[in-house]
Amino acid sequence: MRVTQLDDQVYVELWVSLASLLRSYTAAHGLNGNRQATVELGEERITVRHDAAWLELVRDGAQVRWRREDGRDGLMELTEAGQLRTGEREEEMDMVAEAWARELMA
Repeated sequence: MRVTQLDDQVYVELWVSLASLLRSYTAAHGLNGNRQATVELGEERITVRHDAAWLELVRDGAQVRWRREDGRDGLMELTEAGQLRTGEREEEMDMVAEAWARELMA
């Protein structure tokens, strides 16, 4: 897939939005137990940590590779509509971020 500079700007904005969603959802899931996660954002990497749990996301254009502390990993694609695509399945970015946050903060 060839990504133009304009396309990449869209993916950068979606990337920043994904980090923001992860910050918001980890904060919400930590309220009851007075727990916090750290979310580090870079141009091509987002790292979320809570105790021994972590999630690492690495972006290359629209492609997002994710990895967890337990060895699970996967590949997703950002869509211009703000969704994450895995194969034929597309999910809203906020739903994916909420699920990751719930797992991390459990």
